Amino acid sequence: MLRLRVITAVALVGMVLFSIFALSAPALAVGFWLLAAIGGYEWAHLAGLRSRSQKMAFVALFGLIAWLFYGRVDVYEDMLRLGCGVWFFAAITVLMAPRGQRAFTSRGFMILLGLSVLLPAWVALVVIRDQPQGQLWLLWCLCIAVAADVGAYFTGRRFGRHKLAPAVSPGKTWEGAVGGMAVAMLVCGLGAVALGERSLSWLLIIAALVVVSIFGDLFESVMKRVAGVKDSGTILPGHGGVLDRIDSQLAILPVFALILAS
Repeated sequence: MLRLRVITAVALVGMVLFSIFALSAPALAVGFWLLAAIGGYEWAHLAGLRSRSQKMAFVALFGLIAWLFYGRVDVYEDMLRLGCGVWFFAAITVLMAPRGQRAFTSRGFMILLGLSVLLPAWVALVVIRDQPQGQLWLLWCLCIAVAADVGAYFTGRRFGRHKLAPAVSPGKTWEGAVGGMAVAMLVCGLGAVALGERSLSWLLIIAALVVVSIFGDLFESVMKRVAGVKDSGTILPGHGGVLDRIDSQLAILPVFALILAS
């Protein structure tokens, strides 16, 4: 299983690097939309939409709104703020779990929530890509979640004793979270320096984004528990679904885009 996970991860890394550095900004926006659309299809299943036509209708709605918003710089900031608000709500949901989960059984609520998660993340990618050194900052942003995840996985396996959120994800530990934070701050701290940012405030930004990434991961765990599934999908061998791999990035992107664009 570990070998399969590694092979899939290497392939995903290659695709991400190619997309960021080889594609134009419009092509990257389309590419990320396609990835988010697969995640949207999986979200539709979590929302209780069972037929293929219902799931595709949700994906089509996401695509239509994204097309209408593309290039509308005047609404980008509002979309990013919406995304940040959604993840603040998500953090509260995780902290309250298992209380307050009845709302997630409503299809209408879940459809609106899915759009409020996917659209701001897509807008954020467009905004970050358009900044000076945008390609490198986008890679830096995505690396935060990856570094935190890898650090948490190995640290948690070796030293994990105290459960981080037993009502949501019993496998995660405080030791793993601390290890993930340390790895992300080291890797992305050096990355920020390489990008010309030498202020210590960037360590605080990295720490805050790691916390956001953890809540993004835990929030998807809440959604899967409510839906009664182990993984969001099966498209990625050894990793589950697309949402299982981009949940943390979906949370980080709008937060970082607001920071970088301010």
